[in-house]
Amino acid sequence: MKTWQDAWDWAAAECDAWNRRDLEAIMMHYADDVALSSPAVVTRMGRADGWLHGKAKVREYFAVGLQAPGLHFELVDVLFGVNTICMMFRRETGATVCDVFELDDRDRVIRLLACYGRTTARS
Repeated sequence: MKTWQDAWDWAAAECDAWNRRDLEAIMMHYADDVALSSPAVVTRMGRADGWLHGKAKVREYFAVGLQAPGLHFELVDVLFGVNTICMMFRRETGATVCDVFELDDRDRVIRLLACYGRTTARS
């Protein structure tokens, strides 16, 4: 990522791929040796440490996530760092999520840290 606009465009493409439920488009953003940490890994995959390693495991995890009823990501903001993007978005549940992506030199995710806010009912 060279500019904040590049980071925004990357994050917007990530949200769009999720909203279209396009697993292949999502996975294009991820390196083969990706590491992912999320509270949902604990609940969805039964991994007490919250970590998944490797593109195949992340693909399996995302495939389950794509089954969420009413799935929708609304991009709220993007923070831009050195080889890092922090993507803030709102889920269909009303929860705010912050995903921190560490990228390789080809702008593919090598590490993802997902942080979830409270789930609130939308009015």
